[in-house]
Amino acid sequence: MSDPIQVRPAVRGEVAAILAIYNHAVVHTTANYDYEPRTLAQRLEWFDAHERDHFPICVAATPVGEIVGWSSLSRYHEKPGYRFTAENSIYLAEEHRGRGLGARLLSPLIDAARSLGLHAIIAVIDGDNVASVRLHTRFGFEQVGHFRQIGFKFNRWLDVIYMERLID
Repeated sequence: MSDPIQVRPAVRGEVAAILAIYNHAVVHTTANYDYEPRTLAQRLEWFDAHERDHFPICVAATPVGEIVGWSSLSRYHEKPGYRFTAENSIYLAEEHRGRGLGARLLSPLIDAARSLGLHAIIAVIDGDNVASVRLHTRFGFEQVGHFRQIGFKFNRWLDVIYMERLID
């Protein structure tokens, strides 16, 4: 039996669902180091910038259209010397983690990076996120840095792992 969840490009009308998944991670996890949830206006601006710059945003959607995960490529830095490098993000609704959706959301980002003529993808991962490190390793990312105690959230210091995949 095939998986009924479809991974496809996001549309602007799904930004609120993308935002809900992101904000849940802000409030409950160390998947990112934001402290305050983002607003819909901020996330719409993010979506529009990605669309303008041709950076992909993918969603994992159930047959009834519920968004249960998303992924994206974003500019790594604004300086022109970094224009061939992107940073990836993958977020899953809590009840859909551990089901292989991360892999299905990462794969199209690698294809998109190739199509965009990018040379490298960077993943910035919380040091305790073993599942994300394992996922990225499976897709050819290599650990290139481990920064100790550079993040602070939930009243504790956090390590950050940098992983990189060169696009062939």
